[in-house]
Formats: sequence, C-alpha cells, structure tokens
Amino acid sequence: MQTPAAQELKNSLVTLKPISEEEAAAYFEIGQDQDIWHYLTPDPFHNVDDAGRWIKAMLQRSSTLGDLTFSVYDNQTGKLAGSSSYLDVRVEHGGLEIGFTWYGVAFQRTHVNTATKLVLMQHAFEVLEANRVQLQTDSRNLTSQRAIERIGGVKEGVLRQHKIYPDGYVRDSVMYSITRSDWSGVKARLEKRLGL
Repeated sequence: MQTPAAQELKNSLVTLKPISEEEAAAYFEIGQDQDIWHYLTPDPFHNVDDAGRWIKAMLQRSSTLGDLTFSVYDNQTGKLAGSSSYLDVRVEHGGLEIGFTWYGVAFQRTHVNTATKLVLMQHAFEVLEANRVQLQTDSRNLTSQRAIERIGGVKEGVLRQHKIYPDGYVRDSVMYSITRSDWSGVKARLEKRLGL
C-alpha cells in the first residue's frame, strides 16, 4: 500500500482539500452548534482561535503520525461542510482508518457524508491499494453506527475503555471495517444511492 499524500480528492458532489490554517473562520462558523461535539474528542470551538488551534493540532498529527486531514466542501453550495481524515495509516499491513469526521448541522443527514466516504474509500482501495479501511465510533452514538452500517461497514466488535474525552468520559468504541473483497459491492451501492 502507498502512503496517502496531501492532495485534492473529489467527485461531482464533494471536494476534499488538505486542511489549512486559513480555514479557521469557516470552521468556527460551522462548529457553533454544541451538539456537534457531544461524541467527539476535541473541545468545542468557542472562538476562531479555538478552531485555529484545532487545525494546528490536525496538521501536527500529519507531521508526527502520518494522519491526513481533509476539509470537505459541498459542491452544490461551494461551502465548507466539515472535515474527515485518514489516520492510523499502516502501510506495511495495507490498512488505514477514516475518522475524525464531523460536519456542520446544515450538512448532516445530506449527501455529504456518503459522498465523502465514497471519495476516501475509492482513493484508499483503488489508488493507495489498501486491503482494509476501518471506521470507529462512540458506542453511545447509534446514529453514527447506523450511518457506517448503511455505507457497508461490517461491525467487528467493541474496544472497551478506548478513549478519554476532554470532560473525562471514558469511551467504548465500536469498530467497523470494509475490506478489499467488500469494496466493489460497497462502491456500487454508494454510487447508486448518490445517483452517480
């Protein structure tokens, strides 16, 4: 498997660009609803500086851990919709995770998440030549679990006491995967859902 590189990825519905510090104000704007942060590990944004610090943390993860964070733009509106990342990249084992995904309220339960997952998985399987893409979510977040299952994620189990949130809550994570053998069926289903 190849190492993911910072580059623009897109289809007709969404455009993913490497995250940039110049986007802090736009991230602050879409991050106003506090419910967004309920199941996420970062602290909520209270001002533009908070959004800027979060972007810097994502860029730091890129330089130290090899993660790659994308800003997701909705092609219909041209607006920033949210963010998603490649993380836990394991080149020697042909695997990576899609995670740290969040969207502004206006873009939740729209085509954006499905289109973004399609772009990221297509690049992972068809360009990077991954064998496995994994996704995880908070065990309490049933909406996210249903969304992952709708895109074809296979539930593998629960990682107990896996993460600690800023408020001290110790999270159990539900782990899902899509493998190379799953990909053609998953891709066809997602393209049909999106009308592509």
